[in-house]
This record gives sequence, structure tokens and C-alpha cells, in this order.
Amino acid sequence: MNTTLESQKKYGLIGKNISYSFSKKYFTEKFSQDLFEDCVYENFDIQNIEEFPTILKNNPDLKGLNVTIPFKEAIIPYMDTLSDKAYRIGAVNVIRFTKKGNLKGYNSDWYGFKKALEPLLQSHHKKALILGTGGAAKAVAFALEQLGIFYTYVSREATDPSDSEQAKQNSIDYHRINATTFDNFQIIINCTPLGTSPNIKEFPPIPYAFFTPKHIAFDLIYNPEETQFLKKAKKKGAVIKNGYEMLVFQAEKAWKIWNK
Repeated sequence: MNTTLESQKKYGLIGKNISYSFSKKYFTEKFSQDLFEDCVYENFDIQNIEEFPTILKNNPDLKGLNVTIPFKEAIIPYMDTLSDKAYRIGAVNVIRFTKKGNLKGYNSDWYGFKKALEPLLQSHHKKALILGTGGAAKAVAFALEQLGIFYTYVSREATDPSDSEQAKQNSIDYHRINATTFDNFQIIINCTPLGTSPNIKEFPPIPYAFFTPKHIAFDLIYNPEETQFLKKAKKKGAVIKNGYEMLVFQAEKAWKIWNK
């Protein structure tokens, strides 16, 4: 059955330099099923957040949006309302268009991360280091809170002016990470873009020699499948996981949000 343009349900992704997009591929494959043949998914690649209203104006048929870096925090002022969790996290990666035409911001990243991390957890996994302090890091922090895991942010500088107040109060810089840090923190989570394709030789500047089989190294990056961060941790016996499963969980959560 052919679907007319007028009856199509359009969804999409807001981001910068997103030709690699997981969401586009994932939802296009999902929509190829007969059940969703009236749905399409499009990338909206913008250089700055001020372009967002133009996207809305030019696409009145939009039913829902995903938001990726670097706009998960910058998108918030454009929302009419926020879900409780998005408000508490301070980052939005899902936008629902309400029946009244309002924009409501949600966060499904925390859910995706929590679901992906839980199977790896053992009784000794009590504390986590979060590398990075952006929107994805905030969602990871919220998930860790739900799991009862203490966390500390690692920033380029402990007082990076772009960080939130919470991050400033609960962060250390990379130079302070040593053997004692690794003894105390058994989960290391990369929320930075370091190592993302095509810059696959990059990695966060931490002392990888201190990883052990008792550590979990979790990288939110999924392309490449095994980043330098994961490879270096794996060499020391750490349990490793990339961000693919997290993305699948958060995408399905987004689909449920759009179809409330």
C-alpha cells in the first residue's frame, strides 16, 4: 500500500554532524515493517540551536523528535513543559508533540543506560566515575542514583565553567585519577565523544593500567564497536560494554513516549 505524503507521520533527530546517526538507521528499519509503513524518520542536522524553530516551521507534520549532542541541554528553553525526570536530569533527548500542539521534553537516556548496565552489576560495584559532564553524563548520573551507586564526575578541569553546579560540586579533574581512585571506583563510564568514528585513535586520558577484572568499563559510544577506551580496559581484564544496547533501549522508550 502506498502512503501519501499527507498521511505520513514524521519523526526525526536534532543534532550536529549526525550523518552517522543510530536513530535514523534504527527507526527507518523499524518503520520498514508493514505496521509502521505510514512513518518516516529524518535527520535535522543543524549547526546551532537557534535553527530549531525553522525546523518546526518547515515540518508541521512532525510527531516526535530525538535530540542528540550537543543540544540536549540547549533545547530545554524551547520546550513548553518538561517531564519530571527530564527536569531533574537537566537534559532532553526526546520531544513529544502534544495534542494541543505543545512541545514536551523527556529523557530516555537514563532508562537506556540503566537497562544496559544492570546485567553487569555485582555486589562490589558500589561507586562510578563518569567521564564528562554534558547532557548524556547527567542522564547516566540519574540512572546511577536510581541504582544506589555513588558517582563522581571527571571533567577536563574540576571547575570547568560550562559544568552545572552539581557537577562542579561533585567532580575531579583527570590528573587526580590514580591507583587509589581505581580501588575506590569500580565502574568507569565514558560519556565524552573521545574515540567516536572517525577519530577512533582518541581516548580519555586516564591511567588504564589500574583497570582490573573487578572493573566495568562502559562506553556510551557504539561506533566503533570497541573503542580505544574499551580495548585498553579489556587488556586489563575489565568487563566492557559499548553504548549500542543503551541506544536500543532509549529508542524504544522514545517510541512509547511519542505514542502516549
